[in-house]
Amino acid sequence: MRTARDRIRHTVLFEIFGLLLVTPLGALAFAMPLQDIGVIGVGGATLAMLWNYIYNYGFDRLMQRWRGTTLKTLPLRVLHAILFELGLLLALLPLIAWYLGITLWQALVMDIAFALFYMVYAFVFNLAYDRVYPIPAPNPA
Repeated sequence: MRTARDRIRHTVLFEIFGLLLVTPLGALAFAMPLQDIGVIGVGGATLAMLWNYIYNYGFDRLMQRWRGTTLKTLPLRVLHAILFELGLLLALLPLIAWYLGITLWQALVMDIAFALFYMVYAFVFNLAYDRVYPIPAPNPA
């Protein structure tokens, strides 16, 4: 399993690179001021960092219990990304609608667009992260 320090590094790097990509892309895609998308992005990233740590810790604990390892296959990576984004989508939907003064339907469309972006981004980022910072081999008993 990854250490707490490694999980924090992972979460912070994930959110920094994500914000650098999603803020200008979101402002352009939704024709909204950069600062409004920035506020949504920073608020979402803050919530996502907390969710990321909790979710990944729980997911790894379940994998360790059920499979005896935290190494993820391609199908597990896809499931991991989808479940993460669904949880975050449900948490962010009312906040986006409230802050931007838009309907829940409009917020849902925006939230789904962000979730789709982050699903692809999460897959690529986590694959790269695991290559740059591989999970340490277990100590032989």
